[in-house]
Amino acid sequence: MAGGKAKEIEKEIEKEARISEAEVAVHWGEEEYIEPPEEIKRQAYVTDPTFREKFKEENFPECFHIYADLLDWDRYWHTTLDTSNPPFWKWFVGGKLNACYNCVDRHLKKYGNKAAIIWVPEPEDEPKRVLTYYDLYYQVNVVASVLQSLGLKAGDTVTLYMPMVPELPITMLACARLGIIHSQVFSGFSGPACAERIIDAESKVLITIDGYWRNGKWIDHKKNADIAVNVAAERGHKVEKVLIWQRYRDRYNSESKPIEGRDFLMKDLLKEHRGKKVPYVPMPAEAPLFIMYTSGSTGKPKGCVHSIGGYLAYVAGTCKYIHDIHPEDIHWCMADIGWITGHSYIVYGPLALGATVLIYEGVPTYPDPDRPWRIAERYGVTILHTAPTAIRLLKKLGSDPSKYDYKFRILVTVGEPIEPEVWRWYYTAVGKKQAVVLDTWWQTETGGWLCAHLPGVEPMKLGSTGPGALGIYPVIYDENGNEIPPGSGKAGYICIKNPWPGRMLTIWKNPERMIKGYYEKFCKNKESKDWRDWPYIAGDAATCDKRGYFRILGRMDDIINVAGHRLGTKEIESAALTVEGVAEAAVVPKIDELKGHVPDLYISLKDGYEPSPEIAEKVKMAVRNIIGPIATPAHVYIVPDMPKTRSGKIMRRVLACISNGRKDFGDLTTLIDPSIVEKIWEIVHGEGLTF
Repeated sequence: MAGGKAKEIEKEIEKEARISEAEVAVHWGEEEYIEPPEEIKRQAYVTDPTFREKFKEENFPECFHIYADLLDWDRYWHTTLDTSNPPFWKWFVGGKLNACYNCVDRHLKKYGNKAAIIWVPEPEDEPKRVLTYYDLYYQVNVVASVLQSLGLKAGDTVTLYMPMVPELPITMLACARLGIIHSQVFSGFSGPACAERIIDAESKVLITIDGYWRNGKWIDHKKNADIAVNVAAERGHKVEKVLIWQRYRDRYNSESKPIEGRDFLMKDLLKEHRGKKVPYVPMPAEAPLFIMYTSGSTGKPKGCVHSIGGYLAYVAGTCKYIHDIHPEDIHWCMADIGWITGHSYIVYGPLALGATVLIYEGVPTYPDPDRPWRIAERYGVTILHTAPTAIRLLKKLGSDPSKYDYKFRILVTVGEPIEPEVWRWYYTAVGKKQAVVLDTWWQTETGGWLCAHLPGVEPMKLGSTGPGALGIYPVIYDENGNEIPPGSGKAGYICIKNPWPGRMLTIWKNPERMIKGYYEKFCKNKESKDWRDWPYIAGDAATCDKRGYFRILGRMDDIINVAGHRLGTKEIESAALTVEGVAEAAVVPKIDELKGHVPDLYISLKDGYEPSPEIAEKVKMAVRNIIGPIATPAHVYIVPDMPKTRSGKIMRRVLACISNGRKDFGDLTTLIDPSIVEKIWEIVHGEGLTF
């Protein structure tokens, strides 16, 4: 990224250069469009260039009937969109359905003997597991019977703390069958991070596993689960039961033994319920399906609550008409089910369409960077869905897809912008110029894609996530809420003008936080019940070209996007402040070739403490243990003081510039001590203390 162009963008977005606190991730001047291959044009669900017109604003909200009609309803809705309590929109009100039935039961007649899930373990000498839709139906019913026997019922919450094993989607679907709200915590998070989510979700039951393989190492996960339960207890919340799956059916493989009266091995419970069939519970469309926690700028993770009817309709619709998933496809999304991508585009979306999903236990680079292509060749993968971080890493490690005989039809990229150089490798080397690259943009809060082109009728554009998804009307505002017209070249806040079915219902136990975080800034009239007065603020910066294709530039707020994972700076800073001697902490994103960004952490010390490698290491370990390895700072810089305004605010944009080797600091006159900037620069880029 050219330094001059970055400066231009930052000045355009905000006079105070707030965007530089989050760092402009990418900005390319290319206007290169590539038409989809002819074979894709013929095979796609959408081959009519006018299909998008069905979702124009004048057809809103009824246009989303196209999505909702992909599902089976126990009772049809009477109100498509309830706008009586903005911005807490409700979709398909009056309707009843069940997510598990739509993902499993209804496929039995036509696809019962077809693979629903192909599970590939990380160790290559272990056999795969294939679950047909009949198998999935049987196992989901047995697990649902277990949950029911524990007294769990519709509206209860259960926390799952599981890795990429088939038992995770089985457990999710079993919860959905009974109307139980599940909250899956990413297995890479630490025990304390899991505890925080258990407490917030008010879960009395934790479902976990003894261990799993990742990057060639056995992870003793039960140890982490024990920490989560113990930390929750210390904070006044009791987990009454812990259900433990086993990675190997014939043995329990954890140093942490089950605790009598609290812990139960699932294999023992399943024996008592073998063959049981549990009727699914028809649920109101607006009832919660799951809670998905995402990092927040205040330090406390946000529990995004997604509905059953609206969410399931949206992910099914985007999977069919944009993702172009057909029942005969083998769809491999490399994301972890612990993130929203895994929920939407591994479990609920593809299974609602009767497709086959592949789930891989490990990392794509183990035991070597050609592992993804061996898997694709062996199992006939036709759709690959991954993050730019994985693509960059595979490319850098010399991965050679040309040695393998597979044929992708759709290549999806998600989680962060993808640079043209990496895009071209994805398209030419991985896709062999035979597949369409779908560069998508969305968030945990949105449930599904917000920007993406239609693969069979619209061109790809390097560096662009495409136009708004079907029924999504994006707009770019400047700092004062004025619309920036397409083609102007100016950047600003990308917002969505309208509600859509996949968006979260609310933030768990904190609805005001949703209003403040996503609607307050550009709300035109807080008394209005007209959805047009309540644009959704995504928090990202973007530009829009004359054709309506958007380019995402980076975060406007203080969320750091690391390898597609959103990390709250306040969470990281709070973890650093737990270390004795640390007085202040500030986190900024540093551009990284592989991960997009990594956290750089600046700390100042209390009187009586001297900078040392030991303190820096303690800070790193505190972040790692409290949040998880993904949040570990790339560097810890111990500085004499922070660049602070006279009001005491740390000017993180200055630190972001320093981390990324830029001296375009902007106006420093508001700093208490402008000379501190040069001192910090010397620490980072000179002979100072760097750890």
